[in-house]
Amino acid sequence: MEAKIKLKGDKVIEQIPSLKDKALRINLNENIYGTFAEIGAGQETVRHFFRSGGSSGTIAKAMSAYDKDFSDAVYGIEEDGRYVTESRLKKMLTFEGELIEERLSRTKHPNKMFFSYANTVATIDFAKQFKGHGWVGIRYQLDPTEAYNEIIIHIRFKETDSRLQQETLGVLGVNLIYGAFYKYNDPKKLLRYLYDHLDKDQLEIDTINFSGPRFADVDNRLMSLQLVKNGMTDAVMFNPEGKNILPAAILYKKNILAFRGSFRPVTKVNMDMYKQSLKMFLEENKVEKENTLVIFEITLSNLRSDGEIDERDFMDRAELLCSLGQTVMISNFQEYYKVVEYFSNYTKARMGLAMGVNNLVDIFDEKYYRHLSGGILEAFGKLFYRDMKVFLYPMLGEDGEIITSKNLKVHPRMKELYKFFKFNGKVVDIEDYNPEILEVFSREVLKMISAGKPGWEEMLPPGVPEIIKEKRLFGYQSNTLLETSN
Repeated sequence: MEAKIKLKGDKVIEQIPSLKDKALRINLNENIYGTFAEIGAGQETVRHFFRSGGSSGTIAKAMSAYDKDFSDAVYGIEEDGRYVTESRLKKMLTFEGELIEERLSRTKHPNKMFFSYANTVATIDFAKQFKGHGWVGIRYQLDPTEAYNEIIIHIRFKETDSRLQQETLGVLGVNLIYGAFYKYNDPKKLLRYLYDHLDKDQLEIDTINFSGPRFADVDNRLMSLQLVKNGMTDAVMFNPEGKNILPAAILYKKNILAFRGSFRPVTKVNMDMYKQSLKMFLEENKVEKENTLVIFEITLSNLRSDGEIDERDFMDRAELLCSLGQTVMISNFQEYYKVVEYFSNYTKARMGLAMGVNNLVDIFDEKYYRHLSGGILEAFGKLFYRDMKVFLYPMLGEDGEIITSKNLKVHPRMKELYKFFKFNGKVVDIEDYNPEILEVFSREVLKMISAGKPGWEEMLPPGVPEIIKEKRLFGYQSNTLLETSN
């Protein structure tokens, strides 16, 4: 056997199996057996398995119920009448999986590991205005006696040609099926391998959920964090129950009031800002409470610790905000205008940003916009989109004075620009605030918690100190433990 040549200075390169090798490995395993149901973009995934050879032992059935009436007859009618939904995908996965169980005897096939793969997508429209999106998933066994596992993802196409989108979907499907069977023990790697032979410019994955016995210990919020961390999407969201939610579904046509912060931990100041700005926002024209969504946003740059993202720290913050009944968004956006731009993809309704004086002063710093051809004016054109308003929470100055929109100081070159937005009502003061809590800062509270100093509990909203103590968040140690260590 010929020895492999290895030169000094060679780097280890991870070998990525070809699509044919991935499909063939699945096909040659006599125990992996299942169905493919694909709607909206051809039968692009199953095509790879047919072409790689040996597919008769793997593919029980491949179908594409394109006609809506036929699709409804097979999987049932959706309440909202739509077809590209998570609900539709789950019905497809369950129906096809149960059909295999019903038609194949376990006594005759005791070693078979059944699976059902499905996708329901809409590719780019004829006018090329809507690039398309879809739901893709697999429901499968890793042991014939075990319950089913499930991996479900939501994708957004970025390419501007339907044929290219179909091919991209086929590659993703092969990666998902292969990863489900051969990378299930490391979900973080499984997530990265979904982009094998794909580029991030082709496809965005903005939601992922793992479930089943093999993923019992997987925290789907942490998996969502990986999506943002790996550049697979710009933002992910969690509902108050801490579950992953599809941003498009929850933001669609909503009035949005957003708060950006480190929330490390969330303090009485954060909640007072929330309460007072929401009251003002709901008084705005065309803002109805039932169609208004409040979002607490943590940007990825706020999750970094020594250049790395501290995942435990992220979990602590998200958990506290969710416990207060809030919707949380984790984003890749460093600048505020990008947040507004992101929201405007999903809604044309009213928007508001609530922030402290120091944050507003930062917004008027030119250094953040040097990469834009139009500089700060381009950024502000996007930031103050339509009727967007900033609700400004005051701060204490160095001499104990209250700083508001009336007396804050921006760079002399920015003075007239600031006056323009102030005069036109784009920046409004939160006047009904609690002056007794202006000296509360998250970073000081965090130091007190870590050092075991008393008194930090009074600076946080009701219920939060108890959660921090019970779950030992942010490095909290009880006095008993501190005395023991001393």
